[in-house]
Amino acid sequence: MTSANDKLTTFPAFFRVSGRSVVIVGEGDEAFAKARLVANTQAHIVVVAENPEPAFARYISEHGIQLKRQAFSDETLAGATLAFAATGDAAADRAIAAAARARAVPVNAVDQPEVCDFFTPALVNRAPVAVAIGTEGAGPVLAQMIRAQVDRILSPSLGPLARLAASYREVAESVLPRGFVRRRFWHAFFGGAVAAAVSRGDTEAARRAANGLLNTAHRAEGRVWLVGAGPGAEDLLTLRAQRVMMDADVLVHDALVPQAVIDMGRRDAERISVGKRKGCHSKSQDEINDLLVALARAGKRVVRLKSGDPLVYGRAGEEMAALRQAGIGYEIVPGITSAFAAAADFELPLTLRGVASSLVFTTGHDLTGDVLPDWARLAVSGATVAVYMGRTVAASVAGRLMQAGLPPETTVAVVENASRADKRLLHGTLKDLPGLERYDDLSGPVMVIIGDAVAGANFERSEPLAYGEPARATATLGA
Repeated sequence: MTSANDKLTTFPAFFRVSGRSVVIVGEGDEAFAKARLVANTQAHIVVVAENPEPAFARYISEHGIQLKRQAFSDETLAGATLAFAATGDAAADRAIAAAARARAVPVNAVDQPEVCDFFTPALVNRAPVAVAIGTEGAGPVLAQMIRAQVDRILSPSLGPLARLAASYREVAESVLPRGFVRRRFWHAFFGGAVAAAVSRGDTEAARRAANGLLNTAHRAEGRVWLVGAGPGAEDLLTLRAQRVMMDADVLVHDALVPQAVIDMGRRDAERISVGKRKGCHSKSQDEINDLLVALARAGKRVVRLKSGDPLVYGRAGEEMAALRQAGIGYEIVPGITSAFAAAADFELPLTLRGVASSLVFTTGHDLTGDVLPDWARLAVSGATVAVYMGRTVAASVAGRLMQAGLPPETTVAVVENASRADKRLLHGTLKDLPGLERYDDLSGPVMVIIGDAVAGANFERSEPLAYGEPARATATLGA
């Protein structure tokens, strides 16, 4: 149940101000800042100031803003849609706010949230698209920081693209049925050839592409994205991964992908769990392949969400082969693989000049034969070895590496739930590694990193692997 602290005290809304009066009272920086903000709109701006500061006066003149060189009075609010009290004098601003409220004009008093009817947001302007970030007056600096992040994400061509979309809205609603077909048209419009042409500034090509979409919307082809969800932390998901997740009709995800990452997909997208975790495979790989093909043939945009990177022990090769055989289009969206996240948690250099110049990824499951695998020989020659799914094969890895000649004192680092708030770090040596199998409380995905370069890690926040009883190894590293 949502608590009172989780609810906003203000309702976000957009005022219609085109051609309407917005009154700003003040002469200095506060009023100047509000004028620059309102100038993003088509409002008729009225500044009430007897002697505006020189820079502000130049801005008023250059931008065609109406200036009333007079002291504030109730009459200056006549016909106003909004008002800003920005004199820099708290008492004067409160009096202006009271006068505005008496005339039923919503008012904002600078730096006095208790007397404001509304708050001014940090604004990202891609007219007609606008993103407004508010903190209810609690953290203007935070709002500006968020604004900077959003501004980097949104393409400068988003405004022209939105204006082009507005010109197609009526015809799209008349020829395309509601639901899947119409939604697919708009997804393709905003994310495909039309958007690319607008970004290049080629309006004619954009219109040709849009017309083509209208003519083929009923024959939409499905597509599959094999997406790396990263090691688990939501903020390690790539921007591309998040974008295609927001475009997806279906999310097909593994058990190791956290719910918080799955929830970053489009709210109304279908979600299908296919398990793929040791001991609880809900679908075989062949069944997953068939599912992806069937969904795409139904015209769906499918995101196959895999933990880490899809090309590192993600069985993406089998899925790509099935999609190619079925003639289904697909793309790969890389993710941060768990070895990199585990190394970051330990501040561990995977390569180190003069110590380790190569890196090996392995699951350790190829140790059952009599022939020593190539990666073991590389480890002996100085490579850093990152072992995925490492807890259950730890003893085999340690035994064969020592048999091959790797010193028992070689440093090892162990990370459970790499990158996540509940990550757990352990450190020790190769001879300690078989004891990892006794840590039954390590229920999350485990990475083991072995090699001389590991000695350069930061062990201050990790626990020794060589504890006599696993029950004693209870230290947990928070976020």
